[in-house]
Amino acid sequence: MKKVKFISVQVMLILVLFFWDIGSIFSDRKGTHPVQSGEPASISRRINNHMSSFEETKQMDKIISSFVKRYKVKGASVAVTKDGRLVYAKGFGYANEEEAEEVEPGHVFRIASISKLITAVAIMHLIEEGKLALDSRVFGSEGILNDDKYSDYKDRRVENITIQHLLEHKGGWSKYYGDPIFMPHVVARKMKVSLPVSSEDVIRYTLTRKLSYTPGTRYSYSNLGYMLLGEVIEKITGMGYEDYVKFSLLNPLGIWDMQIGKGYYEEKAANEVKYYEVVGEQKVLAFDSYDSYGSRVYGGNDISLLGAAGGWIASPAEVLKLTVAIDGFNSSPDILIPETIEKMTRSGRSRHNVIGWKGTDGRGTWWRTGTLTGSSALMVRQSNGINWIIMMNTTTWKKSKIHRETSRTMFRAVNTVRRWPEFDLFDQQVPTPIHSNFLTRVD
Repeated sequence: MKKVKFISVQVMLILVLFFWDIGSIFSDRKGTHPVQSGEPASISRRINNHMSSFEETKQMDKIISSFVKRYKVKGASVAVTKDGRLVYAKGFGYANEEEAEEVEPGHVFRIASISKLITAVAIMHLIEEGKLALDSRVFGSEGILNDDKYSDYKDRRVENITIQHLLEHKGGWSKYYGDPIFMPHVVARKMKVSLPVSSEDVIRYTLTRKLSYTPGTRYSYSNLGYMLLGEVIEKITGMGYEDYVKFSLLNPLGIWDMQIGKGYYEEKAANEVKYYEVVGEQKVLAFDSYDSYGSRVYGGNDISLLGAAGGWIASPAEVLKLTVAIDGFNSSPDILIPETIEKMTRSGRSRHNVIGWKGTDGRGTWWRTGTLTGSSALMVRQSNGINWIIMMNTTTWKKSKIHRETSRTMFRAVNTVRRWPEFDLFDQQVPTPIHSNFLTRVD
């Protein structure tokens, strides 16, 4: 009898240690700790600005520097891949102007709605695994989110909402009632809950209102739709949204620094930049208070709540590490099958048929934008095997219209480079200093 008890204690101890180890991994979600000995080193922290300084990119550097100066951007970071290789990663200006901290490739930025592409990839991955379908219903007794908490809805048309509708911004919501993700105080009062509100609170609040249109009949950009996709991922996988994306998609690719961001400066990741808004911006009510006011960049927006719709922070290099795994080029393996990538980027008769991406031109150029107060990002996949991304930590006087100027600047800058390095900055072993014999001509 004692032997049996001893064996049981051993088994229990093994189980406790196992789950303790797993729990310690999942519990550290702030990302504010430095890399410890034995931890995987992120791509970005293995490289620096000097590794992308060579004669062939001098004109590119000048064009980007001029853009940063013209629009009074405190800091920016740019990365470029060619045929699956990271050939350029460089920072411009300041990650923190007050502390004279210059931007390096290892700094992470809020990527805003580029987060939607990450969520879309996760959903399509689950579809490939047979755990979901594009025509799967979201609400109702036969829906994925058939929990009691989501069963009290005002408009029965919500039962017709599918995964595809959410992916393509055709779920039935418009901006008529405002964006509930940015209305925490309204949600809290209506649902009689405490601040800060949760995604569950936001979804339940939305279900108390009628849809603006029948699902699938029109396009209306929706953060809520992607918040719902995050909830779907959690329901299907039994894991937290961020945890599933990290352990199923990002970490296997060697991406370690990407994470969901936080709303306050004191909570920022150790390698995260400081964000700046337009001088003279009015203070706003904090997302977690009825009587505290602050800036929109710190306290005005609940970054964690944005989550699957716009909450990720990342370095340009790590975003491109994911991009080369979904760009459809043969130069490096993709994590999605060609049919899935084609489905995500088809244009058809409407540019609103794309999934995750913001748009495609039908000729091989795809793009994704991201904008929040204090940050801006633009990523482009070109048809010639080049992908690039630029991130900024400053709201300019052009606000969201800065993407047009950013696009023109980056296409012009990238096109000045006739030869890119033959090495790959994604690899840990990088030749330095960089000489001309490490360069390859652009076709």
